[in-house]
Amino acid sequence: MTGVPASAAGGSGAQGAKPVRGGKLGAAAVNQASVWNVANLLTVIRLLLVPGFVMLLLADGGYDPAWRAWAWAAFAVAMITDLFDGHLARTYNLVTDFGKIADPIADKAIMGAALICLSYLGDLPWWVTGVILGRELAITLLRFWVIRFGVIPASRGGKMKTLWQGTAAGMYVLALTGPLATLRFWVMAVAVVLTVVTGLDYVRQAVVLRRLGLAEAREAAAASAAASGEGARESAT
Repeated sequence: MTGVPASAAGGSGAQGAKPVRGGKLGAAAVNQASVWNVANLLTVIRLLLVPGFVMLLLADGGYDPAWRAWAWAAFAVAMITDLFDGHLARTYNLVTDFGKIADPIADKAIMGAALICLSYLGDLPWWVTGVILGRELAITLLRFWVIRFGVIPASRGGKMKTLWQGTAAGMYVLALTGPLATLRFWVMAVAVVLTVVTGLDYVRQAVVLRRLGLAEAREAAAASAAASGEGARESAT
């Protein structure tokens, strides 16, 4: 979607239009938008990092600082690719059905793997893992529930939630001691609060979106039925 009305695409105003930021690359991405694009490639890389991250985190019993540092590096790369694939998809219109499904799965997979492994090792309470993963599972189901009515854009709160979750999980992956170990507890506490608050807000938006979508569908059906009835009367006369 270029954001230009279809009626204006071939009009005289198009002659004086300024080049779209991104130049040829942006135009090419708009025209192609295939599954095989750089945004989806980064998503696949993030998925492939998950088993490697788990092996590194659990290596040597899961308490070797060196292996934990390598696990943190894999986790950090996964988080960075999450930032870049979304930015590329939005900037160059590389959004695909595969990306819509695979991207949230990749996000949940790497975060879920980190939380479950940390709880298994006794570093993180299981209830924290349950709250975060329960929220993510519920939101994923909500996405499928309202997907035919539209997509709820990422909010500032949702982005903050992701940042705090990633930071907190990354700090727990590292073998921290002393004040830093205390600090990560409070970072995770903020992450849990944001997880709950943004989850409730997402539920509210999903309900509103579905309600509006159903209302529009009913209005369209009524208009179509009225038009059909009018056409039948005209043909009868």
